[in-house]
Amino acid sequence: MAEIKLTAEVRKDFGKGAARQTRRANRVPAVIYGHGAETVHISLPGHELMMALKTNNALLTLDIEGRTELVIPKAIQRDAIRRTLTHVDLLAVKKGEKVTVEVTVIAEGDLAPGANLLEYVLNTLTVEAEATHIPESVTVSIAGLDAGQSILAKDITLPEGTTLAIDEDAVVLQVVSTQAEEPAADADAETTEA
Repeated sequence: MAEIKLTAEVRKDFGKGAARQTRRANRVPAVIYGHGAETVHISLPGHELMMALKTNNALLTLDIEGRTELVIPKAIQRDAIRRTLTHVDLLAVKKGEKVTVEVTVIAEGDLAPGANLLEYVLNTLTVEAEATHIPESVTVSIAGLDAGQSILAKDITLPEGTTLAIDEDAVVLQVVSTQAEEPAADADAETTEA
């Protein structure tokens, strides 16, 4: 995972009016917390931040008035209609520190022949990884799985240095058979009643 560098400005004004003014200047209000340090209120460039957050679990290196801070996004708020960023909570991390994050589960391969469907019980997997080596996703092979079979969290191969942070027996993916409908029997019953 590559580090993404952004320049942040410390915010001195707070409240709805100040936040709106920040957004009008194409910046996003944000807050940095963690390590028992005092919370820092900042603003980040809107477009650059939006592009950076397209990467799952992006590791951001912030330049805050000459001081460098390593952070990961913890909570992202978006405008309900325009989908623009309205606020971001950032967690301060250090190199070598373990963090708990959610990574996307990607299935690859073809199911066994037949009318089977793949159901994602969990779209993401909660894992613990070093802050500078967070995987973007985990890939799971579903090749040949048949109805009734499932993949548990412990069955997924994780990148080196990454461990599960959820119950290892949690079902992540399962294969279900499609249910056949019987419209012909219903149609015959309606015709007889008429």
